[in-house]
Amino acid sequence: MDYSQFLVMKQEICLLVIFLLVFLNDIFMPRKAQSAIGVITCILFGIFTLFGFCPMVIGNSSADAFAGMYATSPVIVNIKNILNVGVLIVLIQSLRWTASDMQRIRRGEFYELLLVTLFGMYLMISSRHFLMFVIGLETASLPLAAMVAFDKHRYESHEAAVKYILTAVFSSAIFMMGLSFVYGLTGSLYYTNIAAGIQSGAAIVPLVIALAFVIAGIGFKLSLVPFHLWTADVYQGAPTPVTSYLSVISKGSAAFAFLVILWQVFGSVYADAWEWMLYALIILTITVGNLFAIRQRNLKRFLAFSSISQAGYIMLGVIAFTALSQMGKAALMFYILVYIFSNLAAFGVIGAIENYCGKVSMDDYNGLCKTNPRLSFVMMLAMFSLAGIPPFAGFFSKFFIFTSAINQGSVAIYVLVLIALINTIISLYYYLLVVKAMYIKTEEPCSISTFRSAWSERIAMWICVAGIVGLGIVSYFYDNLLTLVGC
Repeated sequence: MDYSQFLVMKQEICLLVIFLLVFLNDIFMPRKAQSAIGVITCILFGIFTLFGFCPMVIGNSSADAFAGMYATSPVIVNIKNILNVGVLIVLIQSLRWTASDMQRIRRGEFYELLLVTLFGMYLMISSRHFLMFVIGLETASLPLAAMVAFDKHRYESHEAAVKYILTAVFSSAIFMMGLSFVYGLTGSLYYTNIAAGIQSGAAIVPLVIALAFVIAGIGFKLSLVPFHLWTADVYQGAPTPVTSYLSVISKGSAAFAFLVILWQVFGSVYADAWEWMLYALIILTITVGNLFAIRQRNLKRFLAFSSISQAGYIMLGVIAFTALSQMGKAALMFYILVYIFSNLAAFGVIGAIENYCGKVSMDDYNGLCKTNPRLSFVMMLAMFSLAGIPPFAGFFSKFFIFTSAINQGSVAIYVLVLIALINTIISLYYYLLVVKAMYIKTEEPCSISTFRSAWSERIAMWICVAGIVGLGIVSYFYDNLLTLVGC
């Protein structure tokens, strides 16, 4: 075995080095010195994130390793960089929570589990063999169950963890069943070999069954309807930093991996096997997510159904990506980057208020602009961006997704985009309910008194605000992604 192959995995190796440094600090440093473990993790990961955008450090060429099971390219590197940005914001947001009396003793475990899950997501994105994909999937999923149950003194956290682990096991079993069908039809687990076997004339009926199992297995990770029932309960029961991590990083990595699997493995039978299957999933996901979000008063459940709806828009980017047009992949990458800033801004406000007084109900936010105008402003920008109101970044991310999808040119895709546009109007209503509570329902005194959030929470929120405003004004980011995917 040529161990130089490991040098292809530069980002994975850097991440493991950070994990080992955090682990050794947690194990061997004195108790007083461990109070800085959160800041140390943020600094190390921040340096890693910045270096990730430097081609001279990480590399800017395509390569593979381990007999083609692992692959990297400029696009894959930048996909991981996008996830790194979100992880860095989550790490900064979590500093105050991990420093609380209840979590202080085990804050090292939180950072270690988070880094391990990110490593698994890296493997999912870079895998070109289903064995490596499953290893990455389980490496990402199992530590997340421990993170959901991290607040061990809350019954809701225990319940959320049980629901998450049972769902993860069930979805993995369904996914593995689909892989057994695929292996039986093609005799290989390599993406390229499977694609070649399908093109050579694999039986279409068993292939559709196999593909349905594969889509269902990954659909659980993405919270696609009807595989979404775990989402609201897990989001509500998990600690807020874990919920924010689940809502953007886990969903983003699964979307990128889904894109690779569908197009590289099953792209040749798109029209015959999975086009209408995905159309139905997108319509159900966007519509059900929007309709159930209207009914929610708990803001974490509210954002859970919002994220379900957003998953449907993300799948539009998957449909938009074809061998003839790279715009869909660029639109998908841009959408997830914007979604990271927008959703984490909302969770940043929710986390700051929850850390202060434990309130997460929308009714508690009535008149928040009077007592905490800055938090209200950040939440308003987040809601405007998630709703797709110009000139914020969310408007352009939806615009690029719709435009890339319409470029397919079929009547069916026009109908699909029309339904998505109608649902965007519905989402505008329930996102503005939060703004209405903060700025219009001011008759009674706000139940959340004036307070000053922690410095880490303020830094994370202003990073998100800069992303929401900057990505909406500066076109360079999208142009750069479009150039990147065309290379």
